[in-house]
Amino acid sequence: MIREPAETTVSEAGIVEIPLGVLAEAGLSPGVAVVVYSDGDGRIVVRRKEDAIRDLLENGSL
Repeated sequence: MIREPAETTVSEAGIVEIPLGVLAEAGLSPGVAVVVYSDGDGRIVVRRKEDAIRDLLENGSL
């Protein structure tokens, strides 16, 4: 798998644009619903909504 490191900036409005190549590597396409949350250790997690909900229901946590 080719990793495409990318640098982006948080805008004044708190918006971050993730390059399409990075999303494609993660299997995410434009229009897909995602859940975004802090992992508590400085990392931000972006997950497909359906995967996050399934894990929440099955395991009780994200």
